[in-house]
Amino acid sequence: MIRSQFFCSLLVTTAFISAFSEPGWAAPVSSGKTVRTTAKPVHTAAATQSVPPTPKVETLNAVGIRRRARGTQISMGQQVLRTMVPGTNPLKALAQTPGVVFQSDDPQGVDTYSVNLYMHGFAQNEIGMTMDGIPLGEPVYRAYNGLNPVQAISSENVERLDVTQSAGAEGAASTNNLGGSINYVSSDPKDRMGGQAAQTFGSNKMYHTFFRFDSGVLNKTGTKFYASYMRNETGKWKGGSDQFMQQVNAKIVQPIGQDSKITAFFDWDNLQQTNYQDYSPYWMQHNGTGLDNFIGTPNGYQNAYNYAVGHGLPSNVYDARDSSYYDSTSMSYDYFGGLTADLALTNHVRWKTTIYGHEELTRGTYTNPYGCGSNYYIADPTGTSADAAYCTNNRVGLNGNPLFEQTKRPTDHRYGILSSVSYNVAHHQITGGVWYENNKYVSDEYGYAVPFPKEGQMWDQYGNLPSGGRELWGQTYNTNTFTAFVADTYHPVRNLALHFGFKSMLNTTRVSQDGNYEPFTGVSAITGGESLTTAEAFMPHISADWTFLHNHELFFDISKNAHAYSQSGYNLTASPMAVSQAAFNDAKSSLRPETAWTYAVGYRYHDRLVQGSIYAYRTNFSNRMQQIVTGGTVSSLLSEVRNVGGVTMNGVDAGVTLTPVRGLAITNSISYNHSTYDSDMNASGTTYATHGKQVVDYPRLMYKARAAYNWRNAEFYVDAQYMGQRSYSYTGDYQLPSYWLTNVGARYVMGEMGHYNKHLSFMHNVTFAFNIYNLTDTKYASTVGQNGFLMSDPKGQNQSILLGAPRQFFGSVKADF
Repeated sequence: MIRSQFFCSLLVTTAFISAFSEPGWAAPVSSGKTVRTTAKPVHTAAATQSVPPTPKVETLNAVGIRRRARGTQISMGQQVLRTMVPGTNPLKALAQTPGVVFQSDDPQGVDTYSVNLYMHGFAQNEIGMTMDGIPLGEPVYRAYNGLNPVQAISSENVERLDVTQSAGAEGAASTNNLGGSINYVSSDPKDRMGGQAAQTFGSNKMYHTFFRFDSGVLNKTGTKFYASYMRNETGKWKGGSDQFMQQVNAKIVQPIGQDSKITAFFDWDNLQQTNYQDYSPYWMQHNGTGLDNFIGTPNGYQNAYNYAVGHGLPSNVYDARDSSYYDSTSMSYDYFGGLTADLALTNHVRWKTTIYGHEELTRGTYTNPYGCGSNYYIADPTGTSADAAYCTNNRVGLNGNPLFEQTKRPTDHRYGILSSVSYNVAHHQITGGVWYENNKYVSDEYGYAVPFPKEGQMWDQYGNLPSGGRELWGQTYNTNTFTAFVADTYHPVRNLALHFGFKSMLNTTRVSQDGNYEPFTGVSAITGGESLTTAEAFMPHISADWTFLHNHELFFDISKNAHAYSQSGYNLTASPMAVSQAAFNDAKSSLRPETAWTYAVGYRYHDRLVQGSIYAYRTNFSNRMQQIVTGGTVSSLLSEVRNVGGVTMNGVDAGVTLTPVRGLAITNSISYNHSTYDSDMNASGTTYATHGKQVVDYPRLMYKARAAYNWRNAEFYVDAQYMGQRSYSYTGDYQLPSYWLTNVGARYVMGEMGHYNKHLSFMHNVTFAFNIYNLTDTKYASTVGQNGFLMSDPKGQNQSILLGAPRQFFGSVKADF
């Protein structure tokens, strides 16, 4: 195991009445031209030998998000990210914008099992994500063609997020951007040698450490690089054990001439996280929020065994066997990087090419208590191997212990190339490009024997696996992806941009069955020897952006996109080939790639005192793939993947930001989304009345607010959001209750420490920060649907939510050198 033995009524009133604000999403800077980052001029020898420039001192100002280029695009930079607790998932900052939902069971949003993002009704697996243009694949827990962004780059190294809110962004290297795209832009190495050190402490023994060294310009050609190390560890806020992550990033930039460069980026990360127990709304209502797994608690292993044999089960807990297991863990190692050449061929032509690779080794464990069947019972267990005589239904064929370690061992091997050319001529910006990727995803699951509690200790889930495991099932997916795009943005006059482009996509996946232990899976075969192809020759994108009068902007956007068939381990997600062969044969004729047409129109106004916006959209979402779960407990969960038809979304976001005095920004926004199923659904021969019902897990109404005030070197903020009710079943017969969530924070920048003590002149921008998450200690369901949804669940007994963290405190200090 490689890991460490490592403020009330005034504030509440302010948060819920006058202080709702969000300085951030509605202060656009309109530009008719595309922003281009170019290499620095070559440094002369004399310049290199001169006194180093005075380091830039950090200043505080009203936080704002700038919109770039076209109307549906926004950029969120470090001025927003820095207000969050260090190490926080940047997507959590993005959730301050209207129409975006980010959920996680931890305050930082880095628990990869619980991270869940929605943007205007589309889930995270329907939002394309890239980093410096390199595809990150679907950012889901069981990633099959990429990695979660928090594993790709440390948040301190993120320069900004470029977000497209519609289905356009035809140049994004993605096969799933139905609902938009997000590109993480990494910061460049600094021109001056130096570094940064930061330390954060928080509730539940949380600490976050970050170090970065910048080389500065090394030679006449302008070579520069940085390397950083991040470590994040926290105890769980309930139950036992902890969550750990460490990460190394490095980037080198080599300018070529005056306007070209070669860039390389590398990421290594190791994640070891003990997951929180999957919860049900029924438990939350009747048993509170304290149920969790036994790992890291006194006598935990013995208690887990007792539950497995039906001994001492709490009578007041529905489905008590599934309320607490021994463990549920996640571990991964990633090697990820790319090499980019961005070359100015002429004054009007640029060529950009990136080659990249990614290797991931993952392990996920769960101490399954059903090795001897779902109703196993021993009246007087001994806790020794003598109990094995009672195991007459040995589903895994191991040592007769009802407990066994169900272990997923997927690997991902991904390599690809992107290349594009842009040509600026006669008020046109013409671009075209291609992307190819090969991805091999191996998804195997094994069962390992564990000792009887009186005869040994449970082995380390993050250490070496024991010998003698049994393969329960296995599949290997091999996918080839090719996309191409052409686009033209035309500026007939300075204040008008007209855009037309299209994207083509060809994606073919073949799957083989590598193993199937029938006593465990209950089927004679899982899908193998099959292939699915997504072929879309013409997916258009049309938009216009018009700045008129003074500080008024009007835009529209029309686009189509498609989602290639997803992949996963057997029976785990809405992947059409992660089912039994019989289920695949039954559904195959109805399988179609998911597609979406999105129509959006918006208006923005901004001046010194007021910034306002309204954004309306309609989406016709066709061939929605959905995992349909039968059974209300984890022990009996079975699923089929079906084309459930279409979903029609109509929505609007509106907001206003007031800046009445210097340094103060007060923002309010409201989002309404009416997303309903177009038809009834059928599951297991039963038709369910889903037509016209709100889609699962996305609220019809959201309200967000934020107030931020900067005074000299100090900054204060309070933000709050209202999350409306969410459907917890396809028929909508159970609704998760609405809730309010409030956060507060403060920062103080001391600036140049040499002003205080000459011996500290090497320290700059020393910053102290304090944050409180969930100020009012709200109890709420955060992540929803990680185990799928039932057609009908009137009591909310489906075990498919994760609870949000209670009130948490964080303090941090940062210094530049």
